[in-house]
Amino acid sequence: MARSANQKLKLLYLAQYFHEMTDEEHPVSVAEIISYLGSLDIKAERKTIYDDIEALRMFGIDIVQVRGKTSGYYVGAREFELPELKLLVDSVQSSKFITQKKTLSLIKKIEALANRFDAQLLQRQVYVRNRVKSMNESVYYNVDEISAAITRDREIRFRYFEYDLKKERRFRKNGEFYTVSPFALMWDDENYYMLAWDKDAEMLKHYRVDKMTQISLCEAQRSGKDAFSAVDMSAYSKKVFGMFTGAETRVKLRFANHLIGPVIDRFGKDLFISPDGEEHFTVHLDVAVSPQFYAWVFGFGAEAEILAPESVRSEMKTRLSESRVLYE
Repeated sequence: MARSANQKLKLLYLAQYFHEMTDEEHPVSVAEIISYLGSLDIKAERKTIYDDIEALRMFGIDIVQVRGKTSGYYVGAREFELPELKLLVDSVQSSKFITQKKTLSLIKKIEALANRFDAQLLQRQVYVRNRVKSMNESVYYNVDEISAAITRDREIRFRYFEYDLKKERRFRKNGEFYTVSPFALMWDDENYYMLAWDKDAEMLKHYRVDKMTQISLCEAQRSGKDAFSAVDMSAYSKKVFGMFTGAETRVKLRFANHLIGPVIDRFGKDLFISPDGEEHFTVHLDVAVSPQFYAWVFGFGAEAEILAPESVRSEMKTRLSESRVLYE
């Protein structure tokens, strides 16, 4: 009798079957395995199944045998456990820069990493449908282009846009191309940013990846390497608020004691904190003074105060006065 064309794929189908159809609560018997292979026109006998299972174990697949009332085999340890997959799904759902279409596509791929029973649990987790998402579907290709430029030590050119009141793209610099040297990709405040050196302005700048289009690599090598190497990336996002650039300044702030959590969340634990009476503490911070910095301080109301330098304190007063006028 001629062998089925699928016979050579027996171990591959068997590995797929174990990954997709089994877990600790759903072991499969040898009879079920033989029936499954038979549906694929693959001939199998009990003895050969035992040999195949042993071969898969030697390959590194953790196939566990259970005996008792419900006997059979299942995959034990997996590359991704269910809690890890749930974490990935949550991350994709909560990422504003990932479009709704790509969100569903990525979650479908994450589900493929689980067995069919866990995949159903992940599907039930997908309930956020109206979250604000990026409108630029090409963000994933932008990331690829930027990463390629960083790897190949090349400049890139691109056009940069924002949306107008008609929700239409309006290109900056009258549609002219930007040419910069990319050095890093950062995820901050639910958005993807590129950190790059602008050789004309002679400074590092941020660009929203989802607002970039028509990216291409240039022949010229990157410049600004010394400036980038001087940046401590682990501390960078602590200083820059919402990726709004501003003059880096050492400021002194006073907070109510119960706000220590938000301060540590923002700046980390490597802070020198000084008690200021029984109900407050003070801290010195290096920050990029920008509108977003003032908004962050204002968010704590009367329980946070800028003490120094006087120029930053004075600017805060001016902003508060201007806002107050709107409500009088």
